[in-house]
Amino acid sequence: MIVVDDLHKHFGGFHAVDGASLTIQEGSITGLIGPNGAGKTTLFNVIAGVLQPTSGRVTMAGEDITGLPPHTLFSKGLLRTFQIAHEFSSMTLRENLMMVPGNQSGETLWNTWFGRKRIADEERALAAKADEVLEFLTIDHISDERAGNISGGQKKLLELGRTMMVDAKIVFLDEVGAGVNRTLLNTIGDAIIRLNKERGYTFVVIEHDMDFIDRLCDPVICMAEGRVLAEGTLDEIKANEHVIEAYLGTGLKNKVAHA
Repeated sequence: MIVVDDLHKHFGGFHAVDGASLTIQEGSITGLIGPNGAGKTTLFNVIAGVLQPTSGRVTMAGEDITGLPPHTLFSKGLLRTFQIAHEFSSMTLRENLMMVPGNQSGETLWNTWFGRKRIADEERALAAKADEVLEFLTIDHISDERAGNISGGQKKLLELGRTMMVDAKIVFLDEVGAGVNRTLLNTIGDAIIRLNKERGYTFVVIEHDMDFIDRLCDPVICMAEGRVLAEGTLDEIKANEHVIEAYLGTGLKNKVAHA
């Protein structure tokens, strides 16, 4: 579904992404792991159009999407969430979700004067869909709560809910488990699995919690120093000598040699 070919992103002399190539299969939940500074989030940002690549190519279902802006990719069904949730804190959870779909009738001055019935009908439909999403995510009991008042884990669920308000095809989740308690993390995991199996979502997940990765992801891709180091099941990744070296600074061979 997504093919990344020899992608580079440089910040001056620093090569945050340094020739990364990978393929995300449609219908998969792919894990992206690696030590801090491996280039994972920068890779996400380049694929999602937040950053322009220095060189390289990204395609989605065969279409070249390299460097397209986020709003264009959003309309194509490519969405991403952020490590720190971005909610409208003074609005309710329902209102946050209702804001997501673009090209709403109420966005034009003409319709605010002459299309009030159309706007009202759209808002009723959006509210109904938002309530359905909140129920799916098991946070419908706080649908009228201001988003700024809810917990970090609930904000991550709300971000996931945003992807359900549009025709998402592939969703990039950046450290969805950061700062989230185990109970809510399990709820988030359940929702991701259901969206994958029941609605056909493709996910790419950056996460440091290996139990979460093990539960959700196959395959797992490991990055280090801006490059793809290994790909396979989590057990295969854990046993890979190059991965061990990237995380620990020395591989098993070196450890044995100095034992």
